[in-house]
Formats: sequence, structure tokens, C-alpha cells
Amino acid sequence: MNRIFSGIQPTGNLHLGNYLGAIRNWVDLQGEYECLYCIVDLHAITVWQDPAELLASTREVTAGLIASGIDPEKNILFNQSQNPDHASLAWIFNCVARLGWLNRMTQFKEKAGKHRENASVGLYAYPNLMAADILAYKATHVPVGDDQKQHLELCRDIAQKFNSDFGVEYFPEVEPLILGPATRVMSLRDGRNKMSKSDPSEYSRITLTDGPDGIAQKIRKAKTDPDALPSEVKGLEDRPEATNLVGIYAALARKSREDVLAEVGGQQFSEFKGGLTELAVSVLGPIGEEMQRLVVDTDYIDGILRQGGTKARAISGPIMREIQEIVGFVQP
Repeated sequence: MNRIFSGIQPTGNLHLGNYLGAIRNWVDLQGEYECLYCIVDLHAITVWQDPAELLASTREVTAGLIASGIDPEKNILFNQSQNPDHASLAWIFNCVARLGWLNRMTQFKEKAGKHRENASVGLYAYPNLMAADILAYKATHVPVGDDQKQHLELCRDIAQKFNSDFGVEYFPEVEPLILGPATRVMSLRDGRNKMSKSDPSEYSRITLTDGPDGIAQKIRKAKTDPDALPSEVKGLEDRPEATNLVGIYAALARKSREDVLAEVGGQQFSEFKGGLTELAVSVLGPIGEEMQRLVVDTDYIDGILRQGGTKARAISGPIMREIQEIVGFVQP
């Protein structure tokens, strides 16, 4: 069976973009692949984190994944720092990857901004750790959003160079999985920007814990335009907010945008938002309730993460010993 690795940042406040762009796809992949789902707390500390908030966010995200349908008995669910093999392999990859490759990573440029010289080395070398996350388990597939394609390409480059440097055919060629009709959910306040926790307006996003009233309020306040909805997709051109809301409806209903517009074409947004609210509450409401129940049971959540860490190390341990032998390290 093919093996999937995918990670999510422990930033808390999981929102609709996280759910439709990643989490629901992870749920759907259960049974089809051997799945490792990781809360990437090592990646999180590439920028400074308040320790108490990091701990709480790690537990909250874990609760959100389970509430959304990730079965920790059938999959491996763990936080990254549970397995030191990630960091060990990342160092080897620091010595395989080339500076020129990392200099081309657009995400570092975006996150570091004008203060590049003050950015952490960890933020710069983030893609090497991401490659280690995947290749420590010799994963064959990675579900990725559009903004992660470049990092996966670098992972493939690192794997190929390692194989070439040491004259082996060890690491597989990792394939991307880009799934679902709404892989990129946009802000409810600006259809040209991605939905994000960092947006200062809480009305830009729907979180998994908003509850029915919160969901309804945010959809009601979502930015639109004055025209009725079209009956065909081509009618959404140059209408980013309409495109976003129709895409969200389609993803929640598991329909194509074409089918949705065939149903709602001609509706004003006031009517369409009512239907979207009802749909969003029906899908997200039970998740939020279960998430709030789970997050207070820290012993259960911590136990799931420890159990997942043990399972993860059982896979990566033999792989790391083979890698160390290839590199020429004396075995412990």
C-alpha cells in the first residue's frame, strides 16, 4: 500500500480553509493509503512561539483532526517532536541541499519580508525539514495545496541528489496529491486573498469552533457584489467573492461548481447565503461540538499523540539506520 505523510501547523483556530483544503481530504484518504498525519511543532518554532500557546494549539489541532473524522487507531497521528528522526534526517539534508535551491524558495521570502537578516536559520532551512518529514517514512504521496508545490519539488530534488551522491536508488519519487474542488479557500472579506488566521478581521474566516450563530453571522457579512449569481461558471469571471462563495458551497456539498450554479443561478446573494449558512452549519456544527468536548480531555489527546509517536518511530527507525549506513555513520 502506498504511504502518505502530511503535516499541519499547530497554530490553533482551525478554519474552513484548513478543513476544505486539507483535513477533509485526509479523512477521505483513510483506508486507501497508509497515512501518517503530523502536527508539525518543529516547523512552528521557526518563528518564536509562546510555549503555553504552542502546547494548547497542538492539543487543539489534534482535537480538530479527530473531531473531523481522522481515526487515530487506523492512522498514525502524532506531533513532530515526538520523533527525533525528523531532526536527524533534516541535518543530513542540510548537507545535501544547495544554498541556491533554498534561495529560490518564495515562502521564505514572503515570511522573512524586509527583515531577512533577522530571520531564523530554521525558517530558512524549513524546506529541508519538510523533506525529512516525508522521506523519513519513504512516503510515496503527499497531499499538498498550491502554496506547498515548490517545497515538494525541493523534496524530490533532495531525494534525487541523495540517491545520486551515494550511488543508490533509496528514496522514492514522491508524488503530490491535489484534491477537492476548493483546495484554496479565500477570505470572506477579500476574495483575492487566501483565508488565513493571520488576517486581522475575524470575519475573514470561519473557524471550526464558531458554532451555528457565528457561522451564520460571518456568512451574512461576507463580501459580495451587487449582481445575481450566474447559471454558468464563465459568469464568475472577475467576480472573486462570488467565485469564492460558490466554491465553498460546492466543496461543502461535494458538488461541482457547474452543478451548484445550475441550482442557484439567478439567486441574489441574500438568498444564496441562507442556503450556504444551512449547509455550513450542518457540516461544521458537529465537528465544532466534538472538538470542544475533546480539547478539554488533555490526557486523552496527549495519549493519542504519544501512541502515534511510538508508531511513527517504529517506521522511521529502520529507515534511519539504513540512511546512516549509506552515509557512512557508525551504527549505535
